[in-house]
Amino acid sequence: MIHLPDGSWWDWDVVSWNAGRLRLGASHDLSYHHGLEPVFSDPVFVICPASFHDPTFREPTPAEARIVSRQVGETPEVLVAFEADAGGPEPASGLIAAGQLDIVQGTVFRYWRENLEAGERLAPWVSPPEA
Repeated sequence: MIHLPDGSWWDWDVVSWNAGRLRLGASHDLSYHHGLEPVFSDPVFVICPASFHDPTFREPTPAEARIVSRQVGETPEVLVAFEADAGGPEPASGLIAAGQLDIVQGTVFRYWRENLEAGERLAPWVSPPEA
């Protein structure tokens, strides 16, 4: 089960995803920044909406655990399940299996900004304005 620090984590999206890492971003409003990043290292199975709201994290069901074990050939170190509002008529289900989960806090700006302070950084897609 995933345990999040206290905070207003209403809006969520996929910040980055490659073969070695799935990084989600969460905040009360993702327009300008986010302050929480669950980082899944070595993701091996992912069902996750690109953006979603107000997730309810829970223990995976035995059926979900079996699906993942059949797909990847073993029981992963981390298995996280959730339901969330992804804009459809019914809640969307999420299921993420990975080798490790780290919860990273700090302000991540989603727009160009100079003179970052300690604990602040830019989202991976942000670049300086063209001259």
